[in-house]
Amino acid sequence: MRLTCVACHIINLTTFFVRHEQIYIVRNNFKIKSTQKNILQFSKRILLLLSIMLSVSTSRGHLLYKLCSSSSPHNSHSLLSSSNHKDSMAPCIDTFRTCKPQLSHEDNSRFCYMNLFRPVHLPSRAPITNSLDGGDVWLKMLEEAKSDVEQEPILSSYYHASITSHPSLGSALANILSVKLSTLTLPSNTLFEMFISVLEESPEMVESVKQDLVAAKERDPACLSYVHCFLSFKGFLACQAHRIAHKLWSQDRKILALLIQNRVSEAFAVDIHPGAKIGKGILLDHATAVVIGETAVVGDNVSILHGVTLGGTGKQCGDRHPKIGDGVLIGAGTCILGNITIGEGAKIGSGSVVLKDVPPRTTAVGNPARPIGGKENRRMVDKVPGLSMDQTSYLTEWSDYVI
Repeated sequence: MRLTCVACHIINLTTFFVRHEQIYIVRNNFKIKSTQKNILQFSKRILLLLSIMLSVSTSRGHLLYKLCSSSSPHNSHSLLSSSNHKDSMAPCIDTFRTCKPQLSHEDNSRFCYMNLFRPVHLPSRAPITNSLDGGDVWLKMLEEAKSDVEQEPILSSYYHASITSHPSLGSALANILSVKLSTLTLPSNTLFEMFISVLEESPEMVESVKQDLVAAKERDPACLSYVHCFLSFKGFLACQAHRIAHKLWSQDRKILALLIQNRVSEAFAVDIHPGAKIGKGILLDHATAVVIGETAVVGDNVSILHGVTLGGTGKQCGDRHPKIGDGVLIGAGTCILGNITIGEGAKIGSGSVVLKDVPPRTTAVGNPARPIGGKENRRMVDKVPGLSMDQTSYLTEWSDYVI
């Protein structure tokens, strides 16, 4: 009797699981091993076995059988290999009732059990296409993850959940952001579904993600690998979360965009308004206390260190934030205020307060910031500062500073 009650309870729970199959799959689609992707079909087969165990030939067993065989009519031929479902069910039920297996040369009951667990491919969410794969960077990340796990086997589960179980860079990114930004009332599966939908709609966004990874690997000597940046660099993660928030903002889904901004600010201590426009190849080095306002524009291949503010000068509305050109380097603790332009390839020294336009390929330092060499004899920057990350060479050209 107890066994019957337990089995009935399991049936109820499993029925709930089947009826909510989409929620379960969405939550775990990219978090389980590829060999377990047919777990829904497995649960339907469990229903069949439980109905057989209970020897129910009346309403409950019949309903369970109908649930299993008709919930996916286009796959009914895969659930049981026999063309006649009732015929293939009968020897199974009879075997359990009599406890005397009906063996024969063909052994129909055994055939039934074997086919009950045969893998069947259900139609599911369309996988992310190769356009979201991130190319060579994603392949390199998989190699790095494998190498890391060989060195530190204790990380195998973490790396599997974060990297190796995912079909693409976009999927892995959606997963790690959903985990990092989730709360008790904002579960990770909800965030994952939102993030992956945005990434699927915008494959160019994943290309920007790839270039941000390359930027961190090439410009930051503390970055050990692409995987290291992807899992551990909060500046990188904050930037990618902003890209998704900006997409939502441009679609007039402003409440969701602002929610992501708030969670990024709380989780990473980086505050980027979803209205801000940010290019690709961006490095937010350390990133703590970076603030970027709503109408700010940041070009490509820009490097920004911690404590940088791209803000306004008061409470005026409209276009009120800085415009940063391509290849700019902004040192730590810098404030760039107002609707001003930092020219392409310019360099802003650490701790500067910039209130006026900075011409291209010049270095500005101080409070208020002034160009090196003055207005008439500006020292031009030879290399792209945003790529070279050279923050101190101007000192020898500008002063006789010694200790």
